[in-house]
Amino acid sequence: MNANGFVHKYGDNVDTDVIIPARHLNTADHRELAAHCMEDIDGEFIHKVKDGDIMVAGWNFGCGSSREHAPIAIKESGIRCVIAKTFARIFYRNSINIGLAILECEEAADDIESGDRVSVNFDTGIITNETKGKTYQAEPFPEFIKEIISKNGLLNSLK
Repeated sequence: MNANGFVHKYGDNVDTDVIIPARHLNTADHRELAAHCMEDIDGEFIHKVKDGDIMVAGWNFGCGSSREHAPIAIKESGIRCVIAKTFARIFYRNSINIGLAILECEEAADDIESGDRVSVNFDTGIITNETKGKTYQAEPFPEFIKEIISKNGLLNSLK
């Protein structure tokens, strides 16, 4: 299980209201949520993101309300992995529950830039910045989390 794509980078304390603005929460349609992902912080995100891309951010990514809509919007937009220095606890749990891979790695979050091509090996936790020729070590997922992500979420993994 791996991810490989171009990076979309954001700063610290990106909250769930920025990831998916509250004015768009009146739908359960995942594609509709994705169409508004990051629009208040990066109006071009939805036009730039490609399936398989990677999001990188700073401290406390996903803070704010506990809405599951935020990781759903990110995943449905095409992002396959979010790398950040740290994640808000509820965002972390919601991401794993829906099968969105997320890794904490301060060194990678500091060094990787928007537009870099990055690959992630979830088995080893190795993040490779192919643009800069550098590698970073994140904590690999335990087997049960790899199982949840590979089955596209907690509910699917229980079936």
